[in-house]
Amino acid sequence: MSITVPVKSIDLQPGSVIALHDLTWQDCEKILDELGEDRHTRIAYCHGTLEIMSPLSRHERPHRITGDIVKAILDSQGKDWEDYGSTTFYRKGRAGIEPDTCFYIAANADRVRSCQGGIDVEIYPPPDLVIESDATSRTVVSAYEAIAVPEIWVVGDRPLQVFLLEKGGYIESKRSQLFPDITVSELVPQLILRALEIGTSAMLREFKATLSEE
Repeated sequence: MSITVPVKSIDLQPGSVIALHDLTWQDCEKILDELGEDRHTRIAYCHGTLEIMSPLSRHERPHRITGDIVKAILDSQGKDWEDYGSTTFYRKGRAGIEPDTCFYIAANADRVRSCQGGIDVEIYPPPDLVIESDATSRTVVSAYEAIAVPEIWVVGDRPLQVFLLEKGGYIESKRSQLFPDITVSELVPQLILRALEIGTSAMLREFKATLSEE
């Protein structure tokens, strides 16, 4: 006897993950439709495996603060950007992923500015930068490889890690390709700690003042 359980009835506790195997991308799209837009989970799909993740609330602030730092740097450089948050990015039949935070920068920001809903990377470029609180799952890494995100930052309890896509796989790097003149692996954790100490808006005012002096 088989039992069908509605996806919406699955109650994921913060920090937990459920993996569903042997699914097609069409299966995933049906599950996403059932989950709806108003949800607090993220998904990653690759090689037939769908992971549904419920982030810990304590993991939300670091990547949001990091996103604010990225915006401040880009504004100081006069570069256009679009923040696409946890939009669903997919390559039909292969992979789908919802990052914690992501950015399109410069020319790519112009290309996607009018996009709403999920983004097919066969039609539009993948985001230039993804910021994740955790990217240890093989499904998550494989999905990012499949949609070819060029740069990923991982923030959280560890020092910030920068991963660059080279020859279809990620290598850890001490430098960012997007900001080669800034040691982001050192700067971002310092600014996150400062934000937790004095508040994000106050930290950003301080940081923007230093950027304007350079």
